[in-house]
Amino acid sequence: MTQLIPEALRETIEDLGRLPGVGARTAERYGCFLLKSSPDISRKLSESLKDLHKKVKFCPKTFALIDADAEVSPIYEDETRDRGLVMIVEEPLDIIAIENTRNFSGMYHVLGGAISPLDGITPDELHIRELLDRIRDDGIKEIIIATGASIEGESTAIFLTNYIKEEFKEASPKITRLARGLPIGADLGYTDSMTLTHALEGRQTL
Repeated sequence: MTQLIPEALRETIEDLGRLPGVGARTAERYGCFLLKSSPDISRKLSESLKDLHKKVKFCPKTFALIDADAEVSPIYEDETRDRGLVMIVEEPLDIIAIENTRNFSGMYHVLGGAISPLDGITPDELHIRELLDRIRDDGIKEIIIATGASIEGESTAIFLTNYIKEEFKEASPKITRLARGLPIGADLGYTDSMTLTHALEGRQTL
């Protein structure tokens, strides 16, 4: 069969199609856009991707994304923030959604996902042991569980609540959960600031 698309373009489309949320047609549009645009755009994109793994790393305390030459997250270093209050999120970019509300002055801890046995993600795959260390070392008084409203997010919230209470018994920090405003199936990173503000204000003790 005659090959209708040049090999280089086909490979580009296939690679773009591996990105989450990018279907076949969208990948084709992206590929054709890059081909028709100035080569400088493709060159800049290529350079950014080449430097991505070299210039970005995870904070060893919060597991937020930081510059490769930084020691810890700027938020973790900020002395004006409440170190006794920690919000637990699934992914690093969830922090941006919360920060955009300008309604939270505590710290963060990124789990690195949610518990999902079907996807092979068990509690051991997440940064839960590191969270326990922070509770001990940083004197955390309250934990806000801000995992997503999906089934996996809810399961993770329940597991964390039980695990922390069992680990610390009577000395367990107060545990709250984002409440009203987050519909089932919502992605925290795509939730607007007002909805997140209501969810923060309406969190409930578990």
